[in-house]
Amino acid sequence: MQSTITERGQTVVPAQIRKLFHLSPADRLEWLVDKDGIRVLPVRSDPIAAFRGRGAGGSTKRLLADRRKEAARET
Repeated sequence: MQSTITERGQTVVPAQIRKLFHLSPADRLEWLVDKDGIRVLPVRSDPIAAFRGRGAGGSTKRLLADRRKEAARET
């Protein structure tokens, strides 16, 4: 997919990419330059929603178990 850069340096994110990554007008893009070229990463407007689904699963159970252990040590 390609897009054109305007005289003002603006470009359009192709519709297929916006749909695939669920990008909305509130989201931002981070541009990274590395030895291989340019990478563009979405930055979600809601950081909690961005993190959701990224973990190994069971984090709530692990957190509660840790809290119970801490509480048991305090008594």
